[in-house]
Amino acid sequence: MDEAGGTSPLDGLPPLREVIARFGLDARKSLGQHFLLDLNLTRRIARSAGDLSQATVIEVGPGPGGLTRALLAEGAARVIAIERDRRCVEALQDLVALSGGRLSLLEDDAARVDAASLGAPPRHIVANLPYNISTVLLVGWLRKAEAFAGMTLMFQKEVAERIAAKPGSKTYGRLSVMANWRCDVRILFNLPARAFTPPPKVASSVVQFLPLPAPRYPAAWDAMETVVAAAFGQRRKMLRGALRSLKVDSDRLLEAAGIDPEARAETLSVEQFAALARAYARSICNQVESPDCR
Repeated sequence: MDEAGGTSPLDGLPPLREVIARFGLDARKSLGQHFLLDLNLTRRIARSAGDLSQATVIEVGPGPGGLTRALLAEGAARVIAIERDRRCVEALQDLVALSGGRLSLLEDDAARVDAASLGAPPRHIVANLPYNISTVLLVGWLRKAEAFAGMTLMFQKEVAERIAAKPGSKTYGRLSVMANWRCDVRILFNLPARAFTPPPKVASSVVQFLPLPAPRYPAAWDAMETVVAAAFGQRRKMLRGALRSLKVDSDRLLEAAGIDPEARAETLSVEQFAALARAYARSICNQVESPDCR
């Protein structure tokens, strides 16, 4: 039944376990697959993404279609599902046929797809991400965060905690800085391992990202990514030592950014990392002639 009490074409779909059996969708470790079959939970995830009635929703790794069904049932204007597993693409054809033109499939590797160019804005990404490429995908989307109205993504719980971590905590790191520089981030809720088929070894968390129209503090992406990676690459070292991998005078760099050279990466705020990135970009421009420095 739909929200108005009428009958939806989606009501005639077989249970997800039947779809899995019919198409031989044994979850493959190589693809990071763990299927979420509880439609109450998938509806909860879809609802947490907000009003999708005017949105293009991009889903990665739909599998047998549990979250895909929920997105359509919650009124998403259009869903573009990216799936590299041919078995799942075939299993989703019935859902495509019943979607009234609202669902389209893109058979591809999501890591190669420019999600920022898919469909018309506003764009939302809503996905139970394959564990093995979740952080790679996230970093790519953060780079173009302004192209998305929102991202509602499921990660392993420990990854979610790193993303949402604050300065001074043991889990604060590269993902924390880059995500909170480009978005407002919060963990919405957790899901136990038993909710998935097959159950992973860890719990999962749904994380909401609300992209900012511009980075929270001014800095170029490449410079920010470079200094953050260097700082946390040797996080036990003081910054003057950790930043030597940048091939610049780390003491002068830190002085230019107003940062104590004896500080460690986990103590710096996102604002301080942005200041460090600006100082690094200036130092590089002083060394080489580049159109980017003009």
